[in-house]
Amino acid sequence: MTTHAIASREEWLGRRLELLKAEKALTHQSDALAKQRQALPWVRVANDYCFDTDKGQASLADLFRGRSQMIVYHFMFGPDFKAGCPSCSAIADGFDGVWQHLAHHDVMFWAISRAPLEKLDAYKARMGWSFPWASSFGSDFNYDFAAGITEQQQSDEGYEYNFQAQPPSGSAAPGESNPWARAAGTDNRTFMRELPGMSSFVLEDGEVYHTYSAYARGLDGLWGMYQWLDRAPLGRNEEGAGLWWKRRDEYGAL
Repeated sequence: MTTHAIASREEWLGRRLELLKAEKALTHQSDALAKQRQALPWVRVANDYCFDTDKGQASLADLFRGRSQMIVYHFMFGPDFKAGCPSCSAIADGFDGVWQHLAHHDVMFWAISRAPLEKLDAYKARMGWSFPWASSFGSDFNYDFAAGITEQQQSDEGYEYNFQAQPPSGSAAPGESNPWARAAGTDNRTFMRELPGMSSFVLEDGEVYHTYSAYARGLDGLWGMYQWLDRAPLGRNEEGAGLWWKRRDEYGAL
């Protein structure tokens, strides 16, 4: 027998209308936050970066491909990974059908990872994705935009993530990998040197400017699966120490 509260339709409707007021307030607050994001000052990107893409090597400005705006998803896929991060993969399933709409709205979209392009292309083919994916292998791009850390930062120096200083984790041996690291085919420390996030850029008068970045829980709104689960009766149902989801091709048949 259910342990959840049970009500009549009339009682349910009264509670639902109370919730609707809160949902509307959150929507209006979200609209105001979007305006605050757009009002942020821009920072000129002075460094030169080189990326490997489906059309050869490209600069950051080249990635705009005729658009004035660009959004980058910092996909966790390091050079030593055997597969992409399963969480990033779930997020990618959501934006794979969105990037073409953005491109026709003057916003180019890219996923960017440190793994070599051939690894990214193979994984992209496995997952059946179509979004543009560039390799920043050999570049400081991930480090400069807080989407990756060096071994020295991890062991000795510390680093910045989500706009806060993070302490070093010491030089301990890799140890037994957690479920996410195992799913990527690597050890804990190697896995944790890649960090998820997104960044936005604008191209104006030949100059590239950084306009916005978000990390950690700041990505929740971009995770399409979470938005649906938040409206399901049991929510995200994140229980246990293992993976709460798998890659699309790792589930059994429905």
